[in-house]
Amino acid sequence: MALVVLVIVTLIVFFIIRLLPGDPLLIYMGQAAQQQAISEEQIEMLRHQFGLDRPIIIQYFRWIGGIFLGDFGESIYYHEKVSTLMAERLPVTLHIGVISLVFGSIIGIAIGLWAGVKRGKWPDKIITPLTYIAITVPVFWLGILMIYTFGLKLHWLPITGYTSPFDDFWLSTRQLVMPVFCMSLFSIAANARQMRSSILETVSQDYIRTAWSKGLSERVIIFKHALKNSLIPVITLIGMGVGSILAGSVLVETVFSISGIGRLFVTSIFGQDYVAVQAITFFISVSILVMNLLVDLSYGWFDPRIRYS
Repeated sequence: MALVVLVIVTLIVFFIIRLLPGDPLLIYMGQAAQQQAISEEQIEMLRHQFGLDRPIIIQYFRWIGGIFLGDFGESIYYHEKVSTLMAERLPVTLHIGVISLVFGSIIGIAIGLWAGVKRGKWPDKIITPLTYIAITVPVFWLGILMIYTFGLKLHWLPITGYTSPFDDFWLSTRQLVMPVFCMSLFSIAANARQMRSSILETVSQDYIRTAWSKGLSERVIIFKHALKNSLIPVITLIGMGVGSILAGSVLVETVFSISGIGRLFVTSIFGQDYVAVQAITFFISVSILVMNLLVDLSYGWFDPRIRYS
């Protein structure tokens, strides 16, 4: 099914993007027109170079064939190999995204567990409304607000850019604070809500009541018996969060001027860079499908009642 979905995604992306008005070559040439006059022969030569003069079906199968050879094509907008562009920017996106995913998962599970265990008490009354608010906050609005508050007014954090931790760890950490918080806020809220609901459902099971009747402590019952089974829906949500790493990076990297996959994606869309958009979408799709497959396989470890043949 993952392979079927992947084929459908490639078809949709490849053909839908070509329905957009405008010609990517003319857009690119418009940027260079101020430097030199562009002749019709030069446009046709470039059209042949990028394979845009061939039938669309031939272009599709040529693109698919190149993927199996590790060749995603050459960007029309940047005039570089798309694989090179992605290799340069992917570590930046993964650095921010992985930290956001881990941070959002750990904090979300912890506060959701706390709210569920303390149902009806003050931790639950505080955490639950905050999760409803946090899950509705637009990422771009939050980013702009944080830039204005912590960057321009208080001068606590850098407002834009990215620095590798291998070059300057302290500067890199300060630059990551706002992007990571923006990307992880939704994950924290969603995981907390799901964890709270899951733990409440689990503690009402017969085996949990049996554990209580044996006189086991609350800590043992929650962490040894209830937590593992309660994590199954949360693990599913975390797996879906991998897509949020790449999708969320589009807004976060644009707001904070970070040169990652997300910003490359936005630039390629506005420049109608077919080749780059296709490659990035394909990469995102494969990442989500692989993670969903791993999540499905992990169910058997979290719940022994689930078996795969």
